[in-house]
Amino acid sequence: MTKEEKKEVIGKLTDLLAESKNVYLADISGMDADQTSKLRRLCFSKGVQLQVVKNTLLKMAMESCEKDYNELYKVLKGNTSMMLSETANAPAKAITEFLKKNKDSSRPIFKGAHVEESIYFADQLEVLEHLKSKEELIGEIITLLQSPAKNLISSLQSGGNTLAGLIKTLEERAE
Repeated sequence: MTKEEKKEVIGKLTDLLAESKNVYLADISGMDADQTSKLRRLCFSKGVQLQVVKNTLLKMAMESCEKDYNELYKVLKGNTSMMLSETANAPAKAITEFLKKNKDSSRPIFKGAHVEESIYFADQLEVLEHLKSKEELIGEIITLLQSPAKNLISSLQSGGNTLAGLIKTLEERAE
C-alpha cells in the first residue's frame, strides 16, 4: 500500500469515526467465510456496519479525530474489526446473538468500545448489551410522565361513575 493510499484510508476512517457515536472493536479472525458472511448479514439486519481495519491505520485515524480514543489504543493488537452503529447497544446485541446461534464458534471476540463518549472493555459486553438506546429511554420517560395523569383521570372518571351511581340509587330509594 502506497503512502497516498494509506492517507486516503486514514481519511475515510477519520470521517467514519467522526460521524459515528458508537464504535465497537472486535476480533473476527479465524472465522471461515460462511461464519463471516452470517455475521455480516446479522450486523446489516441490526443496522451495524462491520469493517475489517488495520490497527496502525485505525490508530492514526483515531489520533486525528476530535474524539478521545486514547484508552482504546491498548486493544489495537491482533486482528481488529470495527463495528459502527447509530444505536448504542446494537453491536453488542449482534455479537451476543451470533455467539448464541453459533455455539461452536468463539468469535467474534469483543475488544472494546467507544459509546457516547464512554469507553468500555472486553469484560463489559453484557453491560453494553443491556444498555438502553436514547429512543428507549425517551419512551420510558414519557410513559412515566403520562402514568400519574392517566391514574388521576381514571380515578376521576370512576369516582364520577360511583358518585352518579350513588345519587341514582338514593333517588330511586326516595321514591
